[in-house]
Amino acid sequence: MSRSSLPTVSLSTKPTNVRVVAVELYYLPIETRVPLKFGTETLTSVVCARAAVTVEDRSGRRETGWGETPLSVQWVWPSPLPYQSRLTAMQAFAELMAERLAGFDAVGHPLEIGHQFQEQVLEVELEALAAASPAGESLPLLAGLLCCSMFDLAIYDAFGKLCGKSVWETLGPEHLNFDLSRYLTPAADAEVDFAGKYPVDFLKRPAETSLVAWHLVGGLDPVTPADLDGSEPTDDHPVLLTDWIRRDGLQCLKVKLRGNDAAWDYQRLLDVGQVSLELGVKYLTADFNCTVTDPAYVVDVLDRLEREAPAIYQSITYIEQPFPYDLEEHRIDVHSVSERKLLLMDESAHNWELVKLGRSLGWTGVALKTCKTLSGALLSLCWAQAHGMRLMVQDLTNPMLAQIPHLQLAANCDTLLGVESNGMQFYPAASDIEARVHPGMYRRVNGRLDLSTTAGTGFGYRVDEIARPLPAPACSFAS
Repeated sequence: MSRSSLPTVSLSTKPTNVRVVAVELYYLPIETRVPLKFGTETLTSVVCARAAVTVEDRSGRRETGWGETPLSVQWVWPSPLPYQSRLTAMQAFAELMAERLAGFDAVGHPLEIGHQFQEQVLEVELEALAAASPAGESLPLLAGLLCCSMFDLAIYDAFGKLCGKSVWETLGPEHLNFDLSRYLTPAADAEVDFAGKYPVDFLKRPAETSLVAWHLVGGLDPVTPADLDGSEPTDDHPVLLTDWIRRDGLQCLKVKLRGNDAAWDYQRLLDVGQVSLELGVKYLTADFNCTVTDPAYVVDVLDRLEREAPAIYQSITYIEQPFPYDLEEHRIDVHSVSERKLLLMDESAHNWELVKLGRSLGWTGVALKTCKTLSGALLSLCWAQAHGMRLMVQDLTNPMLAQIPHLQLAANCDTLLGVESNGMQFYPAASDIEARVHPGMYRRVNGRLDLSTTAGTGFGYRVDEIARPLPAPACSFAS
């Protein structure tokens, strides 16, 4: 979709305006404890990309902020191309984004810088890659957003620290140069006006300090003892779903399905649902992994559940992204699904404009993710909420620092119920160092996560106290 470019913000507009003066990028590889299945692929390791971005305000004061995201290749770029080829391409693109950001001359609030960077650099570079490989397969937009997200987060963190406030306190007219009408256009059938509105007007106040946690039941996860094959880890963490529910006091389960095997999907919902009923779990959701092309597939599974297992059907709170990533190519009318259950966009909700398109096709909610950039998540949040769409904040199996903005986004918006968080399932040891400072963010207790330890400026990481040893930077640039 074409969008009109924003002019560069004048430094004289706000005393808090900043510009980027330095960027560093680090890679932290992680092995999973148990495999995580994404559609037709399985994740057994991931490289986390951590960025340090230094910004300078008009008086010359500087501050460095941090951002992180796992480079989840299988999720952002499903493809028959070898995993290593895709990972290498994503790392090369992330390093290119670091270089471009260090030389980017926009000044203003992080939302203004982030929006301009995506429009003027990210999208242009992705188009250039596509033009250079007409017969092959180039980096998709979702992967490009992921490669920008850690830098985007780091700018917000640095800005908040310079202002002496949390990131979430900087999203109003005191710090932003423009209101939301600069970015967002209402749907033609809605009585919505973004003039005079700012992201802070759509945030939850006061923010939550404790969140209900959703547990992911992966396609390979053992539910009952009959599912064990002897290859499971023998550590201090649960393996069986029943043990996870009991240890963590879980109340919410997200069930990964195949989307191309209705009999398996139905039986999986029955199996997980029966365990849920027996152990007092109240809420389920179904994730069909973007592999469905006909809404009748989902409708048939739901209607059969309603007839044959009504208690399980009633416990399903929403359905997540059954249909393909590319919403513009696959303009499927999904009203038949959303008439039965709330239907949330996830992988196809790259930006607010696609959320707008999704609403016209029958989608009724949006799953927000910090890994698509916080700037993009905030604009999607505001557009969706203004149009009566429901919100969730979904995980990318976030470990270490990546977990903190993820949980804070959920704490600061009106989600359906809590937040998805599954890093403690698939690589719990990866966050041991961060958990010494923020124990409640990496272990679910009574089905909840505790955010109270992040009080402070920026995202409240307390990086100096965490003191995680970092490798040499993969790249480093200064303006």
